[in-house]
Amino acid sequence: MDRWTRVLAVTALGAGAVLLTPTGAGAAETGLLRLAHLSPDTPAVDVYVDSVADPGDGTALLTVPGVGYGTISDYQDVPAGVYTVSMRQAGADPATPPVLSTTVQVGPDSARTVAGVGRFAELGLAVLEDDLALPPPGQARVRVVSGASTAPALDASAGGTPVADDLAFAEAGEPTTVPGGGGRLQVTVDGEATELPLDVAAGAVYSLFVLDRPEGGYTVRTVLDAAGAGTVPTGAVEAGAGGAATRPPAPGVLGAVAVTALAGAGLAVARRSRRSRR
Repeated sequence: MDRWTRVLAVTALGAGAVLLTPTGAGAAETGLLRLAHLSPDTPAVDVYVDSVADPGDGTALLTVPGVGYGTISDYQDVPAGVYTVSMRQAGADPATPPVLSTTVQVGPDSARTVAGVGRFAELGLAVLEDDLALPPPGQARVRVVSGASTAPALDASAGGTPVADDLAFAEAGEPTTVPGGGGRLQVTVDGEATELPLDVAAGAVYSLFVLDRPEGGYTVRTVLDAAGAGTVPTGAVEAGAGGAATRPPAPGVLGAVAVTALAGAGLAVARRSRRSRR
């Protein structure tokens, strides 16, 4: 197999990630994979992604240390295949058995989000199938994902358009077309409505992660999934911030080049050496 050449290092407060991605003839047969931490009472974890078919020398394809609540990574290009996603307590020896693991099938030109969901006592890993099809001109497509444990079920509307109906904690709604531009996302739980700011660009696809705020109530993290002529943001993994911060668009998508430091104290930069595959 071709040499894995690109090493991504992310600077964040309390978290970092390294991904080795393929180049050459095999790069065309790739899919997209990203990670999310949506369990508000689960401590920080280290996440490992390994190829099932080609475990190599035991070095994980993707290692994301210190992942906290509210972390949603950019998509990463990975060769089509089956992967194991494992979680260990932050700082645990990588050789120790994982606390939780699941497998995910990534097909060519497909997109998947693997999320840690549920309360800590019932923590699980959910695989979400992501639809990156672009909306009609002048419109945006949004999908609501409930990561708020204090909302056993929620309804949501964007600019008067219903986008979620009786959505349970850890569930994802159906993609819905809404007018592009600024507006408000109304989240209703047990009859009580919360108005949250929402800004979605026409021609783009978003996931709207509804999260618990540490001080109570809800916030929405608007994550760009795709924009323009099928452009998908790919890059490094950010630290979580309990959903209290907004992640900027990825480079080359909306013209912003940024990495946001979102959680913890102290600087951590994770690096791994490149490895060769034959």
